[in-house]
Amino acid sequence: MLNRRHLRVKVLQSLYAYHQSDSRDIKHHEKQLLSSIDQVFEMYIWMLTLISNVVNYASIDAEERANKHLPTKEDLNANTKILTNRFIVSLSQNQEYLAAVKKYKVDFSFDPELDKSLFITLKNSPEYAEYLAKTDDTISTDKDIIKFIFKKVILKSSLAEQVFEDKFIYWPVDREVLQALIAKTFKNFASENPAENQLAEISGNWADDREFVLNLYAQTIRYDSQYQQLIAEKTQNWEPDRIAMMDTLLMKMAIVEFINFTSIPVKVTINEYLEISKEFSTPKSNSFINGILDKILAELKAENKVKKIGRGLIEE
Repeated sequence: MLNRRHLRVKVLQSLYAYHQSDSRDIKHHEKQLLSSIDQVFEMYIWMLTLISNVVNYASIDAEERANKHLPTKEDLNANTKILTNRFIVSLSQNQEYLAAVKKYKVDFSFDPELDKSLFITLKNSPEYAEYLAKTDDTISTDKDIIKFIFKKVILKSSLAEQVFEDKFIYWPVDREVLQALIAKTFKNFASENPAENQLAEISGNWADDREFVLNLYAQTIRYDSQYQQLIAEKTQNWEPDRIAMMDTLLMKMAIVEFINFTSIPVKVTINEYLEISKEFSTPKSNSFINGILDKILAELKAENKVKKIGRGLIEE
């Protein structure tokens, strides 16, 4: 699921898009921000569907083998046990999943070779042969083969990788979140009763997280000029065009959290943005941002502008 770091990254991406755009319609950009978060859940639904498609291809494969010109005895009696896999059966009856498939218009028919390619990889694996030979299956062992399909068949497939990269612009960044959502789904699907199994949620508390995202985004834009000046005063020895835009945005977001998010510890804010900078900015950004934020934080504290409350916090 999306944690606060992932949410900060979504805000960063949206702020970058805002500053690169000619439009200054904040409401429009807010909708784009929320849409980018919803696309993570959409990607999750597409992946669950692909897993299901790979499993269901066993039926097509069995039919093709039976219809060979000279089918063998094995061809005529292909093992389709995976079609009764408890995880897949439960997923196929999950009303939230079915509604999401309809909402996002999930359909892989644009690449008919994908399901076949992935199933062939599965069929030729020793793990699949072992699964077919089992006679004492449980919901747990049924999930094991689905985990194998996800981790070792789909995520290792360059064809599947290309499909998701083409479909979802932030696939390389959101892939980690997707894996967490799928893992949570495996944990949630623990009952033999399909009605008791639930999909993963996009975040632990979406109401709070949605407010966090929108406030961070709106206030970073609202105080853009003010915090730009604050940064400029601490970077007088740097030519403005030599400071990466990502660095500037990360620092502005951090300042917003220092001043306006009273329940987030200063150390948490600094650590989060330093970690994000390692992935989204230049190799030297980490130490640069750390140094500038230290100076700005000292000034803000001296002016009594950093006030932390709640969770036992008075001031960092």
